[in-house]
Amino acid sequence: MSKIIPFKAVRPTHDKVALVTCRTYDEYSAAELAAWLDFNPYSFLHVIHPAYTHSQKITADKRFRGVTHKYNDFKKENILFQEEKPMFYLYEIQTKTNTFTGIVAGTSIEDYQNNHIKKHEDTLQYRVELFKDYLHQTGFNTEPVLITYPDSTEINTFIAIHKKNRPIYEFATPNKEKHTLWKIDTETEINLLIEYFESIPNLYIADGHHRSASAEMLYEQDKTTGNPNLNYFMSFLIAESNVKIYEFNRVIHDLNGHTKEEFIKLLAENFIIKDKKSELYQPKRKYEFGMYLDGRFYALEYKKNDNNSTNNQILKNLDAQILYDNVLQPILGIGDLRNDERIDYIPGKQAILHMKELIDEGTFEVGFMLYPSDIHEIKLLADNNLIMPPKSTYIEPKFRSGLLVYEL
Repeated sequence: MSKIIPFKAVRPTHDKVALVTCRTYDEYSAAELAAWLDFNPYSFLHVIHPAYTHSQKITADKRFRGVTHKYNDFKKENILFQEEKPMFYLYEIQTKTNTFTGIVAGTSIEDYQNNHIKKHEDTLQYRVELFKDYLHQTGFNTEPVLITYPDSTEINTFIAIHKKNRPIYEFATPNKEKHTLWKIDTETEINLLIEYFESIPNLYIADGHHRSASAEMLYEQDKTTGNPNLNYFMSFLIAESNVKIYEFNRVIHDLNGHTKEEFIKLLAENFIIKDKKSELYQPKRKYEFGMYLDGRFYALEYKKNDNNSTNNQILKNLDAQILYDNVLQPILGIGDLRNDERIDYIPGKQAILHMKELIDEGTFEVGFMLYPSDIHEIKLLADNNLIMPPKSTYIEPKFRSGLLVYEL
């Protein structure tokens, strides 16, 4: 049984929504960030990244207070307003290649604690605590957790019918996406959606493990206040067939003292190696990896794949874990995938030429391309309380900041 609730969102006025909403600020280059903040006074970047030119010189507490003040300014200036009653939202994102449609709702901290909302990624304690402090001081969140649910005929039909209604927002963005938002505000529709989700035994976090963990930590810290909003966190609920999962490719600065010939000989102990020369090679299936080294592409086929379904083998059969266990840790000496400065990660949606250029110019020495995990592999790990290695998946859609705000 999965519990969802409607909530009284804060959102932009209709005439300013395209100007207000933005990508998460760390997705912008320094030049982009400066341009948006200089020339667009309505951008929500002003709220989530106040005093940007001095952001490295102030404490977190002072920055969080700046966020609060700017957020309140946006409300006073009628850039943002709050709904008069709780409701759900239907949200659709159309990119150049995909259309994503889901429900924005409050999801239950109790479900999260009882593992009805399942996880597949580990979190860093300092990041969880930092975002918990952010939520505590600012009193709002505008980045929902992306959560998947098993495909449901009833929910699909509900969405298809509701999309025939007039949306409250329909706008395009500079990255050529189209965004559409509908209210779900009648008592009948709200109760129907609640009933549909009550029949779903488990939900799965696709993206936002730190945000959900921070919401739980805030609940534990402040639950004695009796604030009912702390019992839930904002989520974007989307059918599991509707998410797009990309891999994270790996690039490494050096060969850990090995020559190219020594390195390839060590790889050959666990992989069948095929020289693809100048072909822009990417893996075509699970247990297959691409490699770019010294101006040449290689295909690496893992020799020891094992389809055993025991807990140990479920994780061992994950491609990201195979690469770590057989290459990154024993040969290249990379033990800490999160903090080792010799390794970096490139989302699989970026062209493979980007990796090639980084290596050709000498920034890195070798790169590995992975085959993306699928939702069933992610669910299998989550159902068995297993954790993926860091940077195993890059999952879309990505929600726009400032579109809907959940106040605490």
